[in-house]
Amino acid sequence: MLTLFRPVSVKRDYYEVLGVSRDADGTIIKKAYRKLAVEFHPDRNPDNQQAEESFKEASEAYQVLSDGEKRVLYDKFGHDGPRSAGNAGFSDVSDVFSAFGDIFGDIFGGGGGRRRGPARGADLETEVHLTLLEAATGVEKEITVDRHARCGTCEGTGAAKGSSPERCGTCRGQGQVMHQQGFLMIQSTCPSCRGAGTMIKDPCKTCRGTGLETKSETLKVSVPAGVDDGSTLRLAGRGEEAPRGGQAGNLYVHIRVKADPRFERDGAHLHTRLEVSFPQATLGAMLVVPTLEGESEMEMPAGTQPGEVIVLRGHGLPHLRGGGKGDLAVHIKLTVPTKLNKDQEQHLRAFAEAGGEQVKGEKQGLFGRRKK
Repeated sequence: MLTLFRPVSVKRDYYEVLGVSRDADGTIIKKAYRKLAVEFHPDRNPDNQQAEESFKEASEAYQVLSDGEKRVLYDKFGHDGPRSAGNAGFSDVSDVFSAFGDIFGDIFGGGGGRRRGPARGADLETEVHLTLLEAATGVEKEITVDRHARCGTCEGTGAAKGSSPERCGTCRGQGQVMHQQGFLMIQSTCPSCRGAGTMIKDPCKTCRGTGLETKSETLKVSVPAGVDDGSTLRLAGRGEEAPRGGQAGNLYVHIRVKADPRFERDGAHLHTRLEVSFPQATLGAMLVVPTLEGESEMEMPAGTQPGEVIVLRGHGLPHLRGGGKGDLAVHIKLTVPTKLNKDQEQHLRAFAEAGGEQVKGEKQGLFGRRKK
């Protein structure tokens, strides 16, 4: 599944969720989150769905505001900003413990939190390079990704043919061990099987017991029209596969749009410069200008001044969220010739004389100066 900045339901402001000001530093933000994490921790609020939602909400807010890049995007674009950098929140509390194990280790000691089910596969990143025209029209690109996928020899079990994983005797197949600290029962990863719940005594020779092997896959990515440089597409489940049947990670495709020497881009709008002569600017002219669709005629009115901008409506890029196309702004630049032929100079001197303007005298050759 391919997602580009999916619309989501209305969320509370992240600063409001953590109860901090918009200029709070990282220390204050972390302290506020630790307080909420203790208050809404699932072990302290068993079978309390509202507390679990508050726990995930606070964790999502901390995930964004504790990251400098995501915080800048959030301050500028709201909740849509961090999603463009790959932030999709947390589906359950196990994701929270996986992401912030260091914090829960500080708060509770040991592993710090519970873990439910197999680990999630890692996310992957890659880039797609587009021309400005491809970004304007939309395009389908093929990309090749090397990723960990289920081993074809052992079918993901990690055990050699003719054998199978055995239940871990330390955690009795649970993958977790429990210990009590204060009023909390803390669950941490089993040190023997490292959370797998099973032990492999005869590992597969292909994957060496991991259940995964590196495979090269070619995928087709549909890039929507109007995409901007720096945008990110998310391909759900196309990242690293997880061992023992866990959920696969995502593949994030970062868009890089090559610069076009003819244009400067401003969102859906384009800017270009057009050089014109003095007679053209004075008398007006029909001129040919570059556009994304090819060359197009543009009427320049008489008396156009240097630096003026003529706007061609609808000759920009499509707006990413719909609503037509942007515009092409043509910036007029007056060119002054450095050399004139005899007829051009005579006519220009006559023009200056008719307007009563002072200009330099006509250049004379060597014989003309001697005669004088």
